[in-house]
Amino acid sequence: MITSQTSSPPPPKYLQEDGVSEDCKKLLSILPKEKGWIGSYIYNYQGFWTSPRLIQGVIACQQQFQAQNSDIILVTTPKSGTTWLKALLFSLVNRKKYPIFEQNHPLLVKNPHDLVPFLELKLYVDGQVPDFSSFTTPRIMSTHLPYDSLPKSVQDSRTKLVYLCRNPRDTFISMWHFTNNLRLDYIDTNSIEEMFDHFCKGVSLYGPFWNHVLDYWGKSIEKPKKVIFLMYEEIKEKPKFQLKRLAEFLEFPFSIEEENCGVVDEILRMCSFENLSNLDVNINGKLSTGEETKMFFRRGEVGDWKHYFTLEMSEKLNHIIKQKFHGSGLIFFYI
Repeated sequence: MITSQTSSPPPPKYLQEDGVSEDCKKLLSILPKEKGWIGSYIYNYQGFWTSPRLIQGVIACQQQFQAQNSDIILVTTPKSGTTWLKALLFSLVNRKKYPIFEQNHPLLVKNPHDLVPFLELKLYVDGQVPDFSSFTTPRIMSTHLPYDSLPKSVQDSRTKLVYLCRNPRDTFISMWHFTNNLRLDYIDTNSIEEMFDHFCKGVSLYGPFWNHVLDYWGKSIEKPKKVIFLMYEEIKEKPKFQLKRLAEFLEFPFSIEEENCGVVDEILRMCSFENLSNLDVNINGKLSTGEETKMFFRRGEVGDWKHYFTLEMSEKLNHIIKQKFHGSGLIFFYI
């Protein structure tokens, strides 16, 4: 009697660890490594921590990407509100091409990560050679790379960088939830205690968190026409003011007529967590790399850390943040 055996489906791309080149394997053999947030290990490359597959994407991006002066690149540490700002940025810059009041707006049928693709995570990952011919001007892309690891053409051109920062407590909780959800069904999840120790040691995705934030904070002061520094909590508190500030920086200011017609309000409504998280594409969709789109919409609020942090955790992170950000002038907002 022949019995049919059902083999379990292969893990999604983001969990596959055997697709790196021989050159990349040689490089990994000499890099510092720690237990991974998503896969087995996380490696320190150029001073920041990331996975083997993405190191390959980073190197390809650094070697091949040619920035244009009109480019706009959104930069974040993971889980800082990237999905939300991608939606805001896309609708703001493309509001003439895709009027916000039209029923067939791309944001209604595509996830923001498909509309504003990551350089090292999407366009250059897995040995791909991106085709930029379909991109309209200005090209809008995103990255999690620290400033010094950006392709040289980005640093040397008039490409505008939009940096979004979130308070470290909420960033950590969101990162812990997100990475565990990606592991769920495939490998064991990570405990909050272990990953909090990782975060405090600077071993987080694209971390240390403080190096990433401080570098862009410094560049926004040094080059205010090239880098704008936004804070998640400030956009939550004064969305209209911050969206208009972003529009001015990008040289796409809102006209008085647009404001009177409610364009600013409609962009904010369209891109709100409540609206985006209830769209079919963000409930049942999947990215090409295997992530379910619903994973990018958990709570979207300030202060969720309070449901998880012990007093000891708060005190430990407070001490580190006070030490690392001393004298920078940067203050985080908590609820």
